[in-house]
Amino acid sequence: MMTSETDRLHSQLSRFEDMFPGYRTEIVEGNIVMSPVRAFHNDTIVRLWTQLEPQLGAEWGLVSDVAMPFTDEDEFCPDLAVIPALEKSRNLAVYPADVVELAIEVVSPGSVRNDYEVKDRHYAARGIAVYLIFDPMKGAVGIRWNPGSEGYQGRDTVPYGGQVTVETPLGKLVFDTSVLLSDPGE
Repeated sequence: MMTSETDRLHSQLSRFEDMFPGYRTEIVEGNIVMSPVRAFHNDTIVRLWTQLEPQLGAEWGLVSDVAMPFTDEDEFCPDLAVIPALEKSRNLAVYPADVVELAIEVVSPGSVRNDYEVKDRHYAARGIAVYLIFDPMKGAVGIRWNPGSEGYQGRDTVPYGGQVTVETPLGKLVFDTSVLLSDPGE
C-alpha cells in the first residue's frame, strides 16, 4: 500500500499535536504552523457550534479542527466546517476540502493573516460558498460570499452585539453575537 504525500504530512502533524498539547497545527503555504489554543477561541467555537447545529438539516454535520488538504502546500483545519452528514459519519481524520459547504474561522493573535488573507483566497478558490471570520479581538464577524479564484467578491463586517443573519446555500443562518466574548486588549 502506497502512502500519499498528504498522508505523510498529516501523520507528521498528528505527532506534532501529540508532542505539543494545547497547540493547533496546520500546513499553511508549505509551512507547519502551530498556534496556541486560547480560552476565548475555544469558547467562541463552542458557542457557534451550539447555535449552528440546530439550524442545519439532518443532511449536514459539523466538524471542528479536522484536517482538509487544499493544495500540496496547504492543509487547513477549519475551526468549524459544515459538511454532508454522510461524510461526517465516516469519522475520518482527513476530509477532502471539496465537501465543505460553509467554513468558519475564529481569529487568534497568531492567525490574523492566515484567516483574513490565505484562507480567504483558498476557501474561495475551492468554491466554498460562505466563509465566516469571527474575530474576538475586533469584536466583529467578517462575512464572505461570492467565491472566485482571487478570493470572495462579497464582503461585510458586522460588530458583535446582536443577531447576524447570513444567507447561505444551507438557508438563512442566524448567529447571536451578543453571547460571543470580545477581547480587544490582545
